[in-house]
Amino acid sequence: MVTGLIVGKFAPFHLGHEHILASAYAQTEQLIVLLYDAPDCTRVPLAVRAGWIRAAYPRATVIEGYNPPPRGVWDDETMKQHEQFIKDFLAPYQVTHVYSGESYGDRLAAVLDAEHVMVEKIRGELPLSASLLRRNPGLYREFVQENVYADLEKYGDMV
Repeated sequence: MVTGLIVGKFAPFHLGHEHILASAYAQTEQLIVLLYDAPDCTRVPLAVRAGWIRAAYPRATVIEGYNPPPRGVWDDETMKQHEQFIKDFLAPYQVTHVYSGESYGDRLAAVLDAEHVMVEKIRGELPLSASLLRRNPGLYREFVQENVYADLEKYGDMV
């Protein structure tokens, strides 16, 4: 059985994220999405962000990762803390593939004894990142679903 994993903050959930999720969703029998709590970067509660994923990908197992290790400094010790955080949540699952659009996927896949599937980014056509979207949501409104945009407005997550 192919069990895929995607890890992220999804702050906010945008078309680039959807591209990675759709790729993994189509290639797996089971897809696990672990969302990090990220109060330092978004006011939208983790449960709301998890709801975005559940609504768009109902077959996915969405795990809300509260109380993650600190982010920012990515030295070896911090990486190990994050790897353990992820492994603790994944104990009931046998992940075979890690899907990402970033190089961290290689290391995470190795830690989980899984294969890394690097999903080709669509940034050439879609010059977008979550931080860019948070800074100027009106300009990038077309790159998020209406429910996501409404939640960004509701929680004041527009820097």
